[in-house]
Amino acid sequence: MAHNEAVDVVLVGAGIMSATLAVLLKELDPAIKLEVVELMDSGAAESSNPWNNAGTGHAGLCELNYTPQAADGTVDIKKAVHINTQFEVSKQFWSYLTKKGTFGSCKTFISPVPHLSFVQSDSGVSFLKERFKTLSKHHAFSDMEYTEDKATMAEWMPLMMPGRPADEVVAATRVINGTDVNFGALTNQLLKHLTSAPDAQVKYCKRVTGLKRNNGGWTVSIKDVNSGNTREVDAKFVFLGAGGAALPLLQASGIEESKGFGGFPISGQWLRCDNPEVVKHHQAKVYSQAAVGSPPMSVPHLDTRVVDGKKSLLFGPYAGFTTKFLKHGSFMDLPMSVRAGNIGPMLAVAKNNMDLTKYLVSEVMQSMEQRLDSLRRFYPEAKAEDWRLEVAGQRVQIIKKDPKKGGVLQFGTELVAAKDGSLAALLGASPGASVTVSIMLELIEKCFPGKASGEWAAKLAEIFPAREKVLETDAALYRKINAHNNIALELVEASNETESYA
Repeated sequence: MAHNEAVDVVLVGAGIMSATLAVLLKELDPAIKLEVVELMDSGAAESSNPWNNAGTGHAGLCELNYTPQAADGTVDIKKAVHINTQFEVSKQFWSYLTKKGTFGSCKTFISPVPHLSFVQSDSGVSFLKERFKTLSKHHAFSDMEYTEDKATMAEWMPLMMPGRPADEVVAATRVINGTDVNFGALTNQLLKHLTSAPDAQVKYCKRVTGLKRNNGGWTVSIKDVNSGNTREVDAKFVFLGAGGAALPLLQASGIEESKGFGGFPISGQWLRCDNPEVVKHHQAKVYSQAAVGSPPMSVPHLDTRVVDGKKSLLFGPYAGFTTKFLKHGSFMDLPMSVRAGNIGPMLAVAKNNMDLTKYLVSEVMQSMEQRLDSLRRFYPEAKAEDWRLEVAGQRVQIIKKDPKKGGVLQFGTELVAAKDGSLAALLGASPGASVTVSIMLELIEKCFPGKASGEWAAKLAEIFPAREKVLETDAALYRKINAHNNIALELVEASNETESYA
């Protein structure tokens, strides 16, 4: 075994999370020495791959599950507003990198695509109308349009209106300035940018086989999956950003904060259409309401996707169940994740979520014809020959201890950090990649508090002129930042006005 190498930071996984954190750290401290370790032979091979996610630039514009309705009919918009401002923070980072000139073109990873919400039934229309009324009062959603007029809907989504019953009750909202994001292209662009700097490496076909505490940091054991050779790297800080594989690695670290966490894997599938004659009639991401009893991640949507300059349509997702934690993982991932500390919460979740388990199994068992039936709720005239099944990425939802229920299943992301800030892991999935930058900023503030408020503060303020809280409340500043980001990322045409934040 080779003599231990030493770096400042080891990041496990070459997806959007690690790529974002690595580039951020390098911007804040150009002298930092870091290494990204990836099991696959390329970056963005799992959840960040463009066909493993919907590519929605999640901004709360169309996702109806971000605006729950209370029993009295009122709609809570807090989550939608927060996610919207988090996406604006992500856009600030991408704008900053694009303006540097060495990062490459933003057109490779972000495209303007309108975001629509579509509902059927009297109760759906009542909810959407109330949602629109509440959201459109907030400056982040003031451009939203609402209609119950079928002729208008036929203009907004021409693929979806023909073939519907004349008396069908429908409504829709639209926000023109939505986006489609190729998170795979973005990840690989970030990794390329990272490795152009000194003391920054990305190493592929490498598996982390051990994490041991050492004086003030961690010794990371890394095995080459091709040669079988093992080496050890000493790091002051370790980030576990390996998607579904983050949980087993977090457990291997043995940190106190990892106790009690479990994981519930959920797989996904899409129907995909590449027929240009069909694709050209749908230029939007259209989200609707999830079926009763289905998980939030299964909200059906029909999406324009822009991957490598080519447009396709995706419909889904169709949920599924497998015991793998990664698409390229092992069926032993789930059983091997069971520990004395998490078996209680995991059993409680299994007992309390039998309906969800049955739903996932039924989704897996669906025939192609049944999947097409779901699609025809959106696109009544869909033809079977235009669509094929695409297996999506694997998500591992978090199971946490709960004093009342024993354990709860959480559909969101969770940052778990060691008390001394020497190790952190990101667990969970949604809304995922769109808000990566906010999550990584939270990690920096949690694990590098002295530097974040000290020597890195000026650079952070330069990259991020406005963070989430102020964007949520300051309408004029929000509009200025949003307009600047949209011009910098070539989502709108630049006007004669200044591009400056000042």
